[in-house]
Amino acid sequence: MKLKQRVFLGVFALSGSLTFIIFGLQLSWQPVDDVSMEMLRGTAHLGIQRRDLDVSSNFTQEADDVVGKLNKTELLKVIQSAVELRNPQSIKVIVRLAHTLEEEDTPNREIIPNDTSLPRSPEEEAAQPRRNTLPSVEQGNGEVVRGMNDAVDVELDDDVIDDLWKIIKQHRKHKKRKISNTLALYENFDQKDLSPWQLFHDNINQYEMYNPDLPYVDELLDDLGHQPIVNMVQKAGGTQLKLTFSLLDHSRAMFKPMRFSRSHETLPNHFYFVDYERHTAEIAAFHLDRVLGFHRVPPVAGRMVNITSEIKLFADDDFLKTFFTSPAGNLCFHGKCDYYCDTGHAVCGHPDLLEGSFMVYLPSSTVVHRKSWRHPWRRSYHKRRLAEWEKDDSYCDHVVATPPYDKGRRLLDLIDMAVFDFLQGNMDRHHYETFSDFGNFTFPVVLDNGRGFGKAHHDELSILAPIYQCCIFRHSTLEKLLEFHTGPVSLSTAVDKSLQRDLLRDILTPQHLTALDRRVKIILKTVSDCVEASNGRPYDVIKDDGF
Repeated sequence: MKLKQRVFLGVFALSGSLTFIIFGLQLSWQPVDDVSMEMLRGTAHLGIQRRDLDVSSNFTQEADDVVGKLNKTELLKVIQSAVELRNPQSIKVIVRLAHTLEEEDTPNREIIPNDTSLPRSPEEEAAQPRRNTLPSVEQGNGEVVRGMNDAVDVELDDDVIDDLWKIIKQHRKHKKRKISNTLALYENFDQKDLSPWQLFHDNINQYEMYNPDLPYVDELLDDLGHQPIVNMVQKAGGTQLKLTFSLLDHSRAMFKPMRFSRSHETLPNHFYFVDYERHTAEIAAFHLDRVLGFHRVPPVAGRMVNITSEIKLFADDDFLKTFFTSPAGNLCFHGKCDYYCDTGHAVCGHPDLLEGSFMVYLPSSTVVHRKSWRHPWRRSYHKRRLAEWEKDDSYCDHVVATPPYDKGRRLLDLIDMAVFDFLQGNMDRHHYETFSDFGNFTFPVVLDNGRGFGKAHHDELSILAPIYQCCIFRHSTLEKLLEFHTGPVSLSTAVDKSLQRDLLRDILTPQHLTALDRRVKIILKTVSDCVEASNGRPYDVIKDDGF
């Protein structure tokens, strides 16, 4: 090792300062080869597993600014230096920098390539539908606002709606695909002997999570709300507290507790990635997905639990240490997780009754493997950095050239996902999953919707980026939105009616229900802009794939 490196490592060992690591890196620079980079990446991810260390509170704003300026190779070099120290402070550096690498890395190597395509000829350019950077929306006063991130009141002329209806009625190329190729986990059992959760697992098929024409989903929702709890464990990992409940019928459910009242909204100075998860958002997301006919969200039900007899009774010694009685006389606990698990962010009952959402578990990954995919329009999850799609208006060109988005249904599924997330105001869509048994020609499993429905008076137009950058839209989804827009039943009315089946009441406030109808108009306006820019070829925009 060079003398300067030894000096820099000695100084860092004494001070624990990230600034000295960067300084030492600048004194002694050697390129990191691919093998070393892979080794360091593995070390970095091992560091992530050491989450018992208090990582986030040990880095100053200055150190964070320095890290934000490094490229991937420089970050890996810093990690290498930290690994050699083998002390707790260096492990914290490893974890911190590994998180930074995760923001830039792509699981499963689904890397969107740089634009290496040849420039188009003028004729080819004219043949391409125009793609917008942000949808142009016209407010009630006639003023056109581009990219306005507030509640947007869109005026849709009757002619615009009529034109969209004409496209729908003239362009039905495929019949709706019939359900086929289910998981059939219990094919050797009599269906009459299966419980609702087993029927749910058995009937997951290639095209959707559940069959809407069969009664087992409503029966499963009823069981999630009523089946006795026989065990509880805290779910490991994650940024926020989650519990796993085992029920008497041998099913399991993921529990997210109530933290706020219904009227509490995301704080204006909070980033999307530090927002609390809301149990009501998980419940409402399932019903919204069901009303839209997507059927990609596992069943979720609201339920009241007793902290004393249904949580504390089953808690292990470590979990029990986090229970306490608040000054108001309510029983509280905070468990262990990455961010919001301390006394200041405790979950409290009234005095020991607690609302929460119960989402049924999917089949075990040991039985049915699921593949995790990084969402191409994933946000940066960083205070200062923008994602590539936020800087490149032609980003969709890179996506459609990359499997599995270059053929099949997957890109249109992401467009549907953008519709779903925009309606609920959810910016936290970083990954999605698919069932490996069905290959790539299958639906995306849409999990973790707890950060939706946080701002009733804010319409985050950037969520629509897959739509206005790619300018394609699924035929059946457009038809549904037009039906909700023209009536007689609006989307808000349909969702509210569906939510009335839940044991908990007033899941969504009137303001959030109103926002649903307002956002339907914004989506239709965005689609209309794409059709208008298609040079007289609306079917380059509206795609009918039978789903």
